[in-house]
Amino acid sequence: MEHYEIVRGPVVTEKTTLQKELNNQVTLKVDKRANRVQIKDAVEKSFNTKVKQVRTIKVKGKVKQRGKIIGKRKDWKKAIVTLMPGQRIDFFEGV
Repeated sequence: MEHYEIVRGPVVTEKTTLQKELNNQVTLKVDKRANRVQIKDAVEKSFNTKVKQVRTIKVKGKVKQRGKIIGKRKDWKKAIVTLMPGQRIDFFEGV
């Protein structure tokens, strides 16, 4: 798997914005098949930063109902990436 296939995009919420400001952590939506080492390499190559730690979470898709039709959203994987002190990702500055 190539590094540009692993990172799908940012997860932007109030909690992730607070983590970014206080703990120098960014939250990313990543490929379900990627492991911590692959995620670390992908972030370092894509954003030219140094990564201190990667934590991953599998998020279950919610069951949604519209009238009589019941469906389910896809499961996805979230990675909380802690950057080294002094490092940052400019990708999030405009968000």
